[in-house]
Amino acid sequence: MSVVPVDSIPSLNSDLFYDILRRLDGSTLASAACTCATFSSISKEESLWENVCSSVWPSTNREDIKSLISSMGGFRKFYADCFPLIVNKEVADYQEKNYLEYPDDWTEAEYYGDMNEFESLSPSDYVSIVDIRFKDKPICSKVQWGVGVPNANGYDGWFYNCPFRIDLLTYRDDDNNDGVVTLSVSDGLPPITSMERERKDGKLWQELFDGLQLSWIVVNRKMKQAANLASWRPLGGQRHWPTDNDFVIRFGSVLPATDILPSQVVECILIMKFRVVNTQEDGIGTKVRLTELSMQLEDMEGAYVNGRNSLLILKEALSCRRSKNYSEVLESCHLYSKVQSELKEEKMRNESRLDRLCILSGIAAFMTFWYCVL
Repeated sequence: MSVVPVDSIPSLNSDLFYDILRRLDGSTLASAACTCATFSSISKEESLWENVCSSVWPSTNREDIKSLISSMGGFRKFYADCFPLIVNKEVADYQEKNYLEYPDDWTEAEYYGDMNEFESLSPSDYVSIVDIRFKDKPICSKVQWGVGVPNANGYDGWFYNCPFRIDLLTYRDDDNNDGVVTLSVSDGLPPITSMERERKDGKLWQELFDGLQLSWIVVNRKMKQAANLASWRPLGGQRHWPTDNDFVIRFGSVLPATDILPSQVVECILIMKFRVVNTQEDGIGTKVRLTELSMQLEDMEGAYVNGRNSLLILKEALSCRRSKNYSEVLESCHLYSKVQSELKEEKMRNESRLDRLCILSGIAAFMTFWYCVL
């Protein structure tokens, strides 16, 4: 077989290069763009990055999302902003003594921050773009404009003080639920004979935990910025809660709250709940249904952050540090959990000391009383 010599890469047809590059994933495409001037020039084509974004986030195929991404600077910028995950190592600098003074030492103005800054934010400015995969297969794509809360735009309304929460998906048995998301054996779930057997071996739980991936991108239309608040892979979860047939899987990230909350960092908690609706003993086959997909922000003491502060935190998150190194992302989340656990333990020890002091004071007062009486 003869080989035709090629003097240089530019001598090849640019359409051939384009056809090669359009088959690459985002990371490989970005690396290829650094190899030569020809690849660098071709890799700037928006259609290549639109194809990459479509493969990673199927929700970007929607026409309204395409228009949104174009208004923000294009698919190439969108990928660069949203593929790396948020990393926050400020937890290591967390000073517990400062946090234990909260909220008594904080005035209302210090807690709620600058009013003018908040007035420039609106819940309607935010867009949630969410994609779920199971074993690398897309199973659900959702887009929500705003926070999904009626009358939330008034900064002095009830949204201002209530705990911030986005319910992207909620399934109720008595409702007309459109677009129900289910997984079955054909999707890769292991067949389970009964829930009693599942409680013993946990095969279904393990398959869900290992196979699920979540991307939750938050976009601020006014700032033209975006960030992925999810951790791709689960960070934890609970089996058989609140009922035997329910599984709770938790994703999330650690977000900066500098000069917004005393703890300086908060946890973005993304909850995915599944319910087992059929097992093999039902004669239908194993099937689970997605019943909840939600977001909340929680401070170091486990208290949910209100709507006002949550908008400020989300604004800061859009410009914070990110990394493609997944182990670095996990390290950030695990460090937060460690510090939070240490804080809870210290709080329990302090409460225990206070209880003992109260008991001893009560005994001393009792003995003093009877000493004086007798």
